[in-house]
Amino acid sequence: MKTSTKWKHDEVFESRQEGNPHSITLDGNRKEGPGPKSLLLSGLAGCSGIDVVDILKKMRVAFSDLSIDVETEQTKEHPKVFKDILVIYTIKTDPANKEKVKKAIELSLEKYCGVSAMLKKNSAIHYKLQLIK
Repeated sequence: MKTSTKWKHDEVFESRQEGNPHSITLDGNRKEGPGPKSLLLSGLAGCSGIDVVDILKKMRVAFSDLSIDVETEQTKEHPKVFKDILVIYTIKTDPANKEKVKKAIELSLEKYCGVSAMLKKNSAIHYKLQLIK
């Protein structure tokens, strides 16, 4: 895995991933693109989301409308790092599937998601599950 990131101006950078034609604009001021730390949170949501979808499909759990919100605060001192992280999963499924969805989330956050494994070396990760009908 390799990325190449170039400075554009001010706190704006353009980053490309090896083998991917698309680029990501990063902006420390979050005007022209997301900030680097918010991309870490998006990476956590995407990594865990992929796991949860795969696990639920293997469990043959019918679902739709999966969304994942991630919230945290940063410490006040430099280096400003994340405090506890809360991952909120909102999913449309039959309420009878709640325990299976919880199991899929826990497997993701504890076993499969590499982003979770890296982030929890510094920050505790908690989750909340919201079922919608």
